[in-house]
Amino acid sequence: MKCSYLRPIGDALQTGPCYSRPMTKATNAFGELGERIAARWLEQQGYTVLARRWRSGHRDIDVIAQRDGTVAFVEVKTRAALEFGDPVEAVHAAKQRSLVRSAREWMARERNSASHDVRFDVIGVLLHDRKVWVRHIESAFMV
Repeated sequence: MKCSYLRPIGDALQTGPCYSRPMTKATNAFGELGERIAARWLEQQGYTVLARRWRSGHRDIDVIAQRDGTVAFVEVKTRAALEFGDPVEAVHAAKQRSLVRSAREWMARERNSASHDVRFDVIGVLLHDRKVWVRHIESAFMV
């Protein structure tokens, strides 16, 4: 991913590289827990979960679910606190484009997918003080 930021050097601003934290086992397990919670919540809302943690090369979709002839491609964001904002706000434009590309790849592989309506949802899961909050945004963004 191409990334840069501006950092002050003396009186001038200079561009420097961006660094992201590596995905640790604990971080990955925390995210997977949020995805399991989201999938269970969707099932309780009448959805059929078609896939969880679907992967194709570097492409991924957290949850693919269907209800009433509509397939929802769901990005799940899990947080332990709101310090850095609502989890659903973390799905930025680049992640949206990636989710759309992944969904197209999934649909190309599925024979019956052309007969379904498609939408892109975001689920935020907040796990704090042994409590769970789920926020589901249907049709969170348009293609």
